[in-house]
Amino acid sequence: MQRFMSLVTTPFGQTKDGKPVQKITLTNSHGHRVSVMNWGASLLEVEVPDRDGKLANVNMVFDSIDRYLDSHPGFGSSIGRFCNRIGLAKFEIDGETYQVTVNHGKHCLHGGKVNFSHKWWDADLISGKDANGNPEIGVRYSLVSPDGDEGFPGEVTVTAEYRWNDASELTIEFTATTTKPTHVNLTNHSYWNLAGIAPGDGGASSIHDHVALLHCNETLDVDEDLIPTGTTSSVEGTPFDFLHPETFGKRIDQLPATKGYDHCYVVAGEPGKLRPAARVVDPKSGRTFEIETTQPGMQLYTANHLGGNASSAGHRSHEAFCLETQHYPDACNHPNFKSTLLRPGDKLKETTVHRFGVEAG
Repeated sequence: MQRFMSLVTTPFGQTKDGKPVQKITLTNSHGHRVSVMNWGASLLEVEVPDRDGKLANVNMVFDSIDRYLDSHPGFGSSIGRFCNRIGLAKFEIDGETYQVTVNHGKHCLHGGKVNFSHKWWDADLISGKDANGNPEIGVRYSLVSPDGDEGFPGEVTVTAEYRWNDASELTIEFTATTTKPTHVNLTNHSYWNLAGIAPGDGGASSIHDHVALLHCNETLDVDEDLIPTGTTSSVEGTPFDFLHPETFGKRIDQLPATKGYDHCYVVAGEPGKLRPAARVVDPKSGRTFEIETTQPGMQLYTANHLGGNASSAGHRSHEAFCLETQHYPDACNHPNFKSTLLRPGDKLKETTVHRFGVEAG
C-alpha cells in the first residue's frame, strides 16, 4: 500500500500559565517519524529504522510536558539568546557594557535562567520542497524576545524551523532579527543515542561504542570554566581527534576535568555554507547519523552530567551525545571569532541538516 507524508497535531498538556502545548508528528512516506512541540520549540521523538527495519526513537525525551516546564538538561530544546557560555556574563557593544544573567558560576550559560527552552512559541505548519526538489513537511516556530530579556539588548524576533523529508533528513533552520545591536547564538540541544532509547525513565545504553567522524581539525582552547581563551589547537594526536572514525569511549577517560567531552570544534570549510560536520554510527543497530551545517562551530557533549534521576528521565552520563552546531562560545568577547553581533536591518540565518540512515553489518 502506498504511503504519503503526513502531519498530525495532538495535545501535549499546558504550561503553568495555562497555554496549550501541541505535539506535532511529521511522518514521511517510509513511516519514519519526528515529533516537535511549541514549548521551547523542542524536538521530541525521532523514530528511524535499524538495519533490520525496526523503528526506534533515538532522541532523549520526557514522557510528559511537566518535566519540560521545570529545570532540565535541555532535551531537544531551542537554546538562546546565546547558547553555550559567555565569560563573566558580560560583553561590550559600541562602547557600552551589558551585564546579562549569571547562572553558571560567574558566567552565563545558554542565555540565562529563563532562556528560549522555557518559552512558549507560536507555531505554523509548512510544506514545500527541499533543495533537491523532494517534498518536505514541517513546522515554523516563532518567538519575540523583549528588549532587556535576561539582560540582552534589543527586541529579537526568532524563528526555529523543523523540516522532514522522504530521505529521512531533518533540517533545523534558525533566523533572527533585532531592533538594537545585540549578540545572538542559537542551537538545538538534542541528546542522541542511535542504539535506541526506550520510552519512560532510563533504558539507554552507553554511547562509548558509537563510532564518530568529525570534519573538524581544531578545537577551541578553554580555561578551567570552559570559557574560550581566544585561541585554537589542532586535534591531531589528542583525545579530541576524530578525523578518522573512532569510538567516543576510546579516550573519554583522558578528560577527567570535564568527565567526558564538552568542547567546541571548529567545523572545516567556510562558515555560512552548508558543509559536512559529523558522521556517527552505532555498529550494533547499523543506524547512521550525519550532520551538515552552515554554522562555524559544533559542541560535542557526551551528557557528562545526567544524574539518573527524574530531571534526566532516569538517564545517566555517557548515555547520549550532543552535537550542537553553533557560533563559538563567548564569541561576543573575542573579535577574532566569527561575530555573533546582530544589528537592526540584518538577519541571522543558520541551517543544520541531520541525515539518518543505515549501513550493513
